Amino acid sequence: MKILAFGASTSSTSINRKLANFAAHLVPDAEVTELDLRDYTLPIYSSDIEESDGKPADAQRFVDAIKDHDAVVVSVAEHNGSYPAAFKNLYDWASRIEPKVWSGKPMLLLATSPGGRGGATVMAAAAEKFPRMGADLKATFSLPSFYDNFADEDGISDPTLAQQLAEAVAKLSE
Repeated sequence: MKILAFGASTSSTSINRKLANFAAHLVPDAEVTELDLRDYTLPIYSSDIEESDGKPADAQRFVDAIKDHDAVVVSVAEHNGSYPAAFKNLYDWASRIEPKVWSGKPMLLLATSPGGRGGATVMAAAAEKFPRMGADLKATFSLPSFYDNFADEDGISDPTLAQQLAEAVAKLSE
């Protein structure tokens, strides 16, 4: 199974990218592509820009990456209860190319944050929206208090949370 994994953040130290990549590599025999949103440079979406300049090549590259994979693992970062601006902008441009952005691909939706809610607000918004935009949402998982519950070398340290993630990952390939 070819899996596209990314954190919906442009931070060079993105905890959501770490979680998405970790989770994707838990899928047995998966070929994982670790996408980095910092590699996608786009103007702020505007119908005027679209009319004058067309759709940016990086938006097409994002759509193509989704289509070229069997499944998607995305961990949404939360900025003031919503998507980060860079991800929302990429998503908006992508939807102008492919209205069903996620192309019917099976998806594992994740979120994490340093706080105790683990990005719950943005994950709820994404869980409601992404299926309407073409995601076959297989499972969700929120990791609270990232720095207390995750280590780069070992992954999730809390056994209950680790089991919950393992169960969510298993649903991706069902």
